[in-house]
Amino acid sequence: MADPPQPVAAAQTPHTAVGGQTGWLVDHHKAKGSVQGGQVVVSSDCCIPSVLPVPQLRDSRSVSVEAFLQDGLAVKQHLSRYLQLPLEVVEQRLPSSTDDLAELHPGAFRPEDATTFYEDTVGTGHLLELAAWHLSSADYIADTLRLQGMAVRGQVLDFGGGIGTHALSAAALPEVDHVWFVDLNPQNRAFVERRAEILGLAQKLSVHRDLESTGDIRFDAVVCLDVLEHLPDPSAQLAEFHRRMAPEAIALMNWYFFKGHDGEYPFHFDDPALVEEFFRCLQSRFLELFHPLLITTRVYRPLKDL
Repeated sequence: MADPPQPVAAAQTPHTAVGGQTGWLVDHHKAKGSVQGGQVVVSSDCCIPSVLPVPQLRDSRSVSVEAFLQDGLAVKQHLSRYLQLPLEVVEQRLPSSTDDLAELHPGAFRPEDATTFYEDTVGTGHLLELAAWHLSSADYIADTLRLQGMAVRGQVLDFGGGIGTHALSAAALPEVDHVWFVDLNPQNRAFVERRAEILGLAQKLSVHRDLESTGDIRFDAVVCLDVLEHLPDPSAQLAEFHRRMAPEAIALMNWYFFKGHDGEYPFHFDDPALVEEFFRCLQSRFLELFHPLLITTRVYRPLKDL
C-alpha cells in the first residue's frame, strides 16, 4: 500500500523574537523570505508587504507591575475621593457592582443601545464594576500590563480605557511620550483625569470622548482591551485603528464575542456575521507578532501595502 499523501506545510520565514530567539512568520501564500538587517524581506508575490520591520519587544522581566498588584494603583482610595464616599462604603459596593450594572439594562442588548448605554446610562456604576473586575482578576490584568510595558512607546492610544489602569501605567513608562485616553463614559474620563493628577501623570495623559477628538495624531501604539466585543461594528473600529497607526506601530488587542453559556456577559455582541466580518478585517489589515506571555491579548502591526 502506498504511503498516504503528506500535508504540505506553509512556507515559513524566520524572524527574531523576544530575547533573540528565532520565531516564525507563517506565510500561507508560500512566499520566500529572509532576515536582512533586522527586517523580514518577503517576495513580492505575497500578500504581506515587501518589507516588514520587526518590532523588538522589551524584556518582560524589566517591566514592573508591583504597584498594580499591591492595590490596583490605589483604585479604592481614588474611588473614595472621586465619589465622595467613605472607603468602607466603596468596599461594600464593589462585590455587587456587576449585578448592579446588569440591572441597568434588563433584557436583550441591541446594537443601537450601545452608545447611549455606555455614555449615559451606566454612570458611576461602570467605575465600580471595572474596579471590582480589575482587583479580582489582578494576575490577568498584571500580565496585560507586562505586555504593554514590553511593547508601547511614543504616542499611545488607549481606546475604551475604563478606569485607566493601562493608560496610567503607560504614561509612567519612560518610552511613552503621551497617552490619549478615549472613553465614551464621561465619568470614566473625569475619574481617569483625576487619577492622573493624583499620580503626577497629568502632563502625559489627555482624555477624549472619541477618536475624532484626538486630532490627526498617528499613534505608535494602540491598546484596546476587552472593548471590541462591546461595539456594534468592531470591524469599522479596526479599520479606523489601522488608518490612524504609524507604519511601524503596534496594537495590543483582545476580544470575547460570547454572551456566556448562561448569559453572564449580556453586553457582548456575538452575531456570527459580525464576528466573521471582524476576523476578515483583522486578517486583511494586521499581522500578528509573537510574544512570550500566555494570555489572550495579542500583538499586531498594521499591514500598510493594501
